[in-house]
Amino acid sequence: MNKEAWETSIAPFPICEYAWIAVKDIPFLSQVRYICETECPRYGTSWSCPPAVGTVEECRERCLAYEGAFLFTTMAEVTDISDLEETLRTRKEHEEVTRQVGALMGEQCERVLILSTESCANCETCTYPGAPCRHPDRMFPCIESYGILVTELAERNGISFLSGGNIVVWFSLIFYA
Repeated sequence: MNKEAWETSIAPFPICEYAWIAVKDIPFLSQVRYICETECPRYGTSWSCPPAVGTVEECRERCLAYEGAFLFTTMAEVTDISDLEETLRTRKEHEEVTRQVGALMGEQCERVLILSTESCANCETCTYPGAPCRHPDRMFPCIESYGILVTELAERNGISFLSGGNIVVWFSLIFYA
């Protein structure tokens, strides 16, 4: 991966901050999965969430098969950060940037694995577990579903995750080989 050429190619995208990550340095924690199991209403209902993504150890092994990762953020402004519906409406733009950046990386790399924000929202009702995902090319598992504590990863790499005010920070993590 020619990182300088890559950085030039992503310049048109509204990426706020980014970091190149050594896969071996990514923290995989079973405690993150515990939060999914006990607090997230999407647990067990989506192909992008546990248990469909596999165990934390399976996710870790899957990620270790890549040579590196690219963590990036986009930001959105909302009128009221405590309004969950308004906040979640801004996610669609981030997911589109993630799709485009992932496709661009896919043109330059042999393989990519894209992890992004929250649970997949491509379909009104997910086919999990009764049928295969309708849109596997647009379904990005949640970073946390893999057991990755994104705030710790961001902090380790100098990326802000608390911008204050009514700013929403969205994360994506793209593995490449």
